[in-house]
Amino acid sequence: MQTELNKVIAALRDFYAHEGFLFEKDVGERAITHRFAVHLEKHFSGWSVDCNYDRLGERTLHLPHGSIISTDDHLGKSIYPDVVVHQREIPNNLLAIEIRKASNHTPLEHDEHKLRALTDPHVWFAYTIGVLLVLDKPGVTLSDVYFGGAPDPALAVWFAKQLGEADLAGAT
Repeated sequence: MQTELNKVIAALRDFYAHEGFLFEKDVGERAITHRFAVHLEKHFSGWSVDCNYDRLGERTLHLPHGSIISTDDHLGKSIYPDVVVHQREIPNNLLAIEIRKASNHTPLEHDEHKLRALTDPHVWFAYTIGVLLVLDKPGVTLSDVYFGGAPDPALAVWFAKQLGEADLAGAT
């Protein structure tokens, strides 16, 4: 998993080297998410990188019954991860990433619950790893890593350390 997380760090390095304009102009999260996905795609050869992808093969990706996670569709049933790394046809789901701007003051619970559900091996074809990133102009102000349907404290500490060593940890 550290190999995949190192690729996320490399993409963040590329993103911050080329996309400072997005923070200067205070663009929306969807624009930031898209541009990050463009940089991420360069590091995952042989995988598809998509934004707001709501499918598992031919099926629509639905939330587990009774979930408290809100959704973007009019029926409130589909789930739209910000960025995913996967193989569409199989489906083979490697990485789900939720991205937030540091200026977004809504509670983190929505993204945390979504990553728990997306990485839960007992629901659907789970994503192996989930990553929560809170981004600001100077860098990543908060990060977390999910595995097996729960936060993984050891991986989160390792990931945060790697972000710091890569000069990507912004002030909180």
